[in-house]
Amino acid sequence: MTFLAWLAVFTLVAAPAPAFDFTPFWKHWGDGQAEISTYKLVTPRYGEKREGQAVLIYVTEDMSDTLRVKADPGKHPPSDVFPALKLNHVRSFQAGIYDYRVMTSTFVRVAQGFPVAKVSFTSQEWCGQLYHQLLPRGGSIESVSHSYFDGEGDAATKLPMMPGGVMEDQLWILLRNLLDNAPPAGSRTVPLLPSLWSARSRHVPLAWTTATIVSSASTSAVKTAAGSFTVRTSTVKIEGGRTLTFDIEAAGAHRIIRWRSTDGESGDLIASKRLPYWKLNANVGEAELKGLGLKPVAR
Repeated sequence: MTFLAWLAVFTLVAAPAPAFDFTPFWKHWGDGQAEISTYKLVTPRYGEKREGQAVLIYVTEDMSDTLRVKADPGKHPPSDVFPALKLNHVRSFQAGIYDYRVMTSTFVRVAQGFPVAKVSFTSQEWCGQLYHQLLPRGGSIESVSHSYFDGEGDAATKLPMMPGGVMEDQLWILLRNLLDNAPPAGSRTVPLLPSLWSARSRHVPLAWTTATIVSSASTSAVKTAAGSFTVRTSTVKIEGGRTLTFDIEAAGAHRIIRWRSTDGESGDLIASKRLPYWKLNANVGEAELKGLGLKPVAR
């Protein structure tokens, strides 16, 4: 794979490169179902490691370019609608007497490089709640946040769109390499925008840094509660901060089997299923939770 083709996989705006054949992508992701994967989560909070669960939900849907929301059929002109791949990344864990529910939604355009269309983040726990949204638009990133906490409150700013830049929340899609059979091996340094959860948990302003992304061509064996897998490993070393390690399924759907961070967070795959989850909101739909290693809330 050429350098330009590799770089396109890690950009917010698709760069010129040989066109990809999207037929295999849509054959898998256009089946009207979502990929739901659950993980045993360990995450640091208030100086201690907390055990919990993480859920990654990937699904394709149409999106309005003007409003950056899900486009219901027939409500928008065709010129305003584009196909998106959405990732809902949910973290649930206990911090002493109160619980945390943290969710990041990352929307990328189904196009070469999977450019980000929107990232939204919510955090709810017994002290208060927070919402943060990023919208890449017109050469910059619109950042809007609302917080219960003193010193944060309401804020609306703009961040630059860095050439070749990558959002950390975008990595959970990009590193799966959904448009190729194998990830590009090698090492590249790119501008990186930390995840909204990492900025929130560290109480630091969101700002660009750099990261070195290394993908290995070799494979290794990994075992989790979901079984044994052959994986390829990608590491992301963030300037002056954390290093993330992703073990990604070498064949098939290239699911994330486990991840590690030097700040103490880890996730290990429990189960993974493809389901039309939006059709399973009746009480009978609870039966699907067992196969995902989950239980109904408060039971």
